[in-house]
Amino acid sequence: MIRKPRRDMRDDDNPEWTAEDFARSQPARKVLAEQFGTPMAEEMLKPRGRPRLANPKERINIRLSHEVIEHFKASGQGWQSRIDAVLVDFVKKGQARAKR
Repeated sequence: MIRKPRRDMRDDDNPEWTAEDFARSQPARKVLAEQFGTPMAEEMLKPRGRPRLANPKERINIRLSHEVIEHFKASGQGWQSRIDAVLVDFVKKGQARAKR
């Protein structure tokens, strides 16, 4: 169902795109490179935020004893990361024993 645009909601500085507008559109990478040059366009289009990790942590559900949780929570924020660090250390020590 196509709705009629409301006059009170119309923005003359930013009109709604038509099918012809979409047909004429070009990718930002091309337009920005033409306007600002390729190096600046690459910088402007670079993803923001922390770079993706090669091996990101995986979200799981795990049941731990109350004593374990209280022990790690008692030392403040980051308790889940500390549990992860203990488990990683355990795995590394186990691998070292297996190589002997």
